[in-house]
Amino acid sequence: MDSLLSWLFSSEEEELNMLYSMACLMVFMAACTFVTLLFENVPYGRYATSKYGFPVNVRFAWFIQELPAFLVPLCLVFWTSSAKTSQLPNQLLIAMYFCHYVQRSLIYPFLIRGGKPTPFVSFALALVFCLYNGYMQVRYLSHYAEYPPHWVTHPCFIAGSMLWLVGWLMNMHSDHILRNLRKPGETGYKIPTGGMFEYVSGANFLGEITEWAGFALAGDSIHSLAFAIFTTVVLANRAVAHHKWYLTKFEDYPKSRKALIPFLF
Repeated sequence: MDSLLSWLFSSEEEELNMLYSMACLMVFMAACTFVTLLFENVPYGRYATSKYGFPVNVRFAWFIQELPAFLVPLCLVFWTSSAKTSQLPNQLLIAMYFCHYVQRSLIYPFLIRGGKPTPFVSFALALVFCLYNGYMQVRYLSHYAEYPPHWVTHPCFIAGSMLWLVGWLMNMHSDHILRNLRKPGETGYKIPTGGMFEYVSGANFLGEITEWAGFALAGDSIHSLAFAIFTTVVLANRAVAHHKWYLTKFEDYPKSRKALIPFLF
C-alpha cells in the first residue's frame, strides 16, 4: 500500500496538505448538509422514498457501507509505514476509532431486526463518507499526528477520552433498547423507554455525537473536529425528525422528553 500512496503523492508534505484539505472540505460539506436538512430529512428508514433510488436490504446496506471505515484504516495501520503507531496517544485514538467501527461494520448489521430497506443514494453516500473519513482519520493518526510528551495526561485528552467512553456506552445501550422494542412476531413502532430515552428521543444519536466530540477533544486536530461537526449536523437532524414523528404518532408520548439534549432541546 505504500507504493500506491507514493504513486498518489509525490511527498509526505503533499499528502499532509491533502489530509488538511479533506478536513476543510468536510467542514464545508457539513455546512451545506445543515442547510439542505433544514428542508428535508435524511432519506432512510421511515423517511425513505423511491426518489432516492431503488431499495437496498438494510442489513446488506449497513454492512457494505460501513466496511470501508474498518478495512481502509486496517490496511493503513498494518500495510503502510505507519510512523506514529508506536506513540501511545496515537495508539489510543486509533483504538477508539476501531472500537466503534468494528462494532458498527462487523457486528451491528447482523443484529438488526427487521428494518426498512435503504434507498440506494443514501447507501452510496454513506459508503463514500466511510471510505473518505476512514482514510482521513487513520492516515493522519497513524503517520502524521504528533502530540507533546505526556499528552495522555493532559486534561483535554482525559476529558475527551471519558466523553468518548460515555458516548460509546450510551450509543451501544440505546441501540440495544431499540432492537428489543418488539417481541418476536410483533410489528409496528413503539415508544422507546429506559436509559437516556427517558430524557431524549434521539438517545442513540446523542451517544454517537458525544462519542465523536470526545474523540475530537482528545485528538486535538482539524481532522477529528471535522468528523465531529459533520456527525453532529447529520445526527441532530435525525434526532429532531424522530422527536417530531414520535409526537405526531403517539398521543401518550412523554411531553417532558426532549429531542437531543436532556431538559434543553
